Amino acid sequence: MDREQEDMQFLGLFGIYREGYKIVVSWRKILSQITLALILPLSFIYLAHMEISSRLFWNIRHTEYQLYRSTNDHQRQKKLSDILSSELTVYYLFKALYFTFLLVFSLLSTAAVVYTIACIFTARDVTFKKVMTVVPKVWKRLMITFLIIFAVFFVYNFISFFVIVSCLFIDGTASFYLFIIMLIIYIIGFVYMTMVWQLASVVTVLEDSYGFNAMIKSNNLIKGNMWVSLIIFFKLNFALVVIQIVFQLFVVHGYSVDPWKKILLGLLCFLLLVMLILFWLVAQTIIYFVCKSYHHENIDKSSLSDHLEVYLGEYEPLKSKDVQLEHYQV
Repeated sequence: MDREQEDMQFLGLFGIYREGYKIVVSWRKILSQITLALILPLSFIYLAHMEISSRLFWNIRHTEYQLYRSTNDHQRQKKLSDILSSELTVYYLFKALYFTFLLVFSLLSTAAVVYTIACIFTARDVTFKKVMTVVPKVWKRLMITFLIIFAVFFVYNFISFFVIVSCLFIDGTASFYLFIIMLIIYIIGFVYMTMVWQLASVVTVLEDSYGFNAMIKSNNLIKGNMWVSLIIFFKLNFALVVIQIVFQLFVVHGYSVDPWKKILLGLLCFLLLVMLILFWLVAQTIIYFVCKSYHHENIDKSSLSDHLEVYLGEYEPLKSKDVQLEHYQV
């Protein structure tokens, strides 16, 4: 990142893409190492889950169907009930393991990439060994932020579900329109909270704020660059959905597709997902610096560099008064 911080506020949609591409190309060695160690397993877990989960699900459905047809055979029914119980146990254990590993590698990847981009921003010497030393320490802060955000999402979804469903019990034709309006409001709120969550992860790594405070900080930063952040959010999520749909249709459920074509499509989806996640994390960090610049919040590079160095020793929380010194004059 060879731009002055004051100039970063003028980076638009394509400017952020261009800056992200330059970083990935210029620092491809360290980012490739992070990708192989963290993002590649994350992508594999994400895609493998769809394949394995589908197989387990249809085994359960088949057993349920056999159980339904064996109503007159009590011995067979008992045997199928035991099989169904075992299959359900395996299915839920697999889901629990999947979400655990997905969360761990997601937070580790975020910590590694954000820390690396911050080192590039401060012109610090960064090596893969240093990054992997720092990641476990940053991961603890990211976990706290995730748990807080998860709780907020849970409350938001619970209240929204109650309100939206209640609209259906209102008499008259207005209930349908009210239902649609509330559903749209829910989707807008969900998207906005997700954007805040993503930026809060960067705030957690680079500032002293984490948990609920990181969400507040993220919410304040994202204002003013809402449309650029929103467009990037939708574009990257659209790319993710396309990869997922292609993988589901032609690999997971592509029963009529030739085996070699399924392998090639699976590898293509895997590689595209790896590149998407890497670029997503890089762009997410750039958006943080763009938002800081837009709000005229000066980040002292030497102070930020010192705090990045702290991660390599005994961990101490970052001090926002050191990282964010003052508002610079435009």
